[in-house]
Order: sequence, then structure tokens, then C-alpha cells
Amino acid sequence: MKKPLTFGCWLLLTPVMALAQSPFDGTWKADLSKVQMPKKPDVFLLQNGMYQCKTCVPPVDIKADGQDQKVTGNKYIDTMSVTVVDDHTIEETDKKDGNVVGTSKTIIAPDGKTATFEFSDSSQTNGGPPVTGKGEITRVAPGPAGSHAISGSWRTSKFTNFSDNGLTITYKLEGDTLNMTSPTGQSYSAKLDGTDAPYKGDPGTTTVSVKRLGKNTIEETHKRDGKVTSVVRLGISGTGKTMAVAVNDKLRGTTTQFVAEKQ
Repeated sequence: MKKPLTFGCWLLLTPVMALAQSPFDGTWKADLSKVQMPKKPDVFLLQNGMYQCKTCVPPVDIKADGQDQKVTGNKYIDTMSVTVVDDHTIEETDKKDGNVVGTSKTIIAPDGKTATFEFSDSSQTNGGPPVTGKGEITRVAPGPAGSHAISGSWRTSKFTNFSDNGLTITYKLEGDTLNMTSPTGQSYSAKLDGTDAPYKGDPGTTTVSVKRLGKNTIEETHKRDGKVTSVVRLGISGTGKTMAVAVNDKLRGTTTQFVAEKQ
């Protein structure tokens, strides 16, 4: 199945004397209990030896024979294999340049209404430990008659576990420049005037621009080769202890919202 969203990647003109007063400064960790997952479902079809992820970007259409199959247009992987373990279980292995960068296992409940998944994703960790996690999905619509139980439309209902390296991010304001770093190796230093700056450590993101929308609100616009891929809005609470995050995924047409707490 499509790998869940990794949170770490959610991803002011201020006088120098006010640096210590920036409400964004510090390390923030997403609270799994306060996540609103996208309402748009993921759509899969596994039938007649073929596997399709119709809502993946780009869409996936490969043989489900457990062998590496070439995929194109994906900045994170270049082959994918799907193994049918049984009529309610599938496993996926993703590779880049021959190296495993992602694995997942999905088990559909006997009644077909829910499923659990677990994953490991090192496609964006730059040699560090992979992001790992577990969660649950809920069926929205069934697949066609005779297809594998994974077929149909599913909505992620919750994450039951997620490694810290995929949940944390650090911001630091220096003059009119906002700096971001993450445990998985992503970083940027961007002026708060909306101009594009290099985004490092993510194969699928080349630049980012940052704008201040208010005293406690900023907006990040992520791009790939000039095309907007996502827009992330960050809003600090009045207490300065929590940050509301809204991630608008322009490629998939989905929005994820969650709350991060200052560490």
C-alpha cells in the first residue's frame, strides 16, 4: 500500500534583538492523538496477478508476483515488488538504485472492513535510521467481485505508533531568515519574504518559500522543479506551547491537520 505520510517533512521581518522571542524557535513533536487524516480515500486494486494503486502519485500498475517491477516518475523509488501472502495479506518492498528504502505489510480483517499496516521508510532519511510506524485503515468502498481483499477504497483512520524521527522538526529564526532541520536530514534556510530557497535532503522537494501571515503564523510552499507540491501552514498557540499544522498536499489533493508540541 502507499506509505503513510512521513510528518517530519511538514512538513518575519524581525529585528535581530528579538531573536529569542520568536515563537517558532525550538523543537516540535507531532501529537499522534491529534491528527486529522485526509478524507480523500486511497484506492487499490489487486486482481488477476496485477496490483494498482490508483491514487498514488504517480499511479502504480505492476505485476504482483513478488519480483522487483520498474516504476517511473517517482523521485523516491525506482522499483516496487508486491507479494500476495494470502487472501487477506500483502507485502510491499520499495527500492532505489537496488537498495531497499521501504517495506510495508497490510493485513485485512476477516470481515474486510478494517486493516492494519506497518511500515519502514528510509527513502528520505539520508543514511539515518528509517521512519517506522503502525496504523489502521478503514474501508470506504469494496473492490470488484473476485479481487483480493485489499481492493477498494480505504481511509487511514489512525496511527498506533510512529518513530520520533518522523514526528519532530526544529525551527530557528535568525534575523529575517527561518532555519529548519529534521532528524531525517531535511533542512532549509529561507528568507521570510516568499522567495524560493534550496530545500535539502528530500529527493522530491527542490525549493521552499516562506511567508509570514501574522505574528504567530507562517506558510511554507514546497516545490519540485518549480511546481508546487505542498503548502504547509504553521500557527503557534497563544501559550506558545503548541503549533497547529495543516499540510495541503497539492499532488494528491488532500489535507492533513495535526498539533505539534514544543519539546
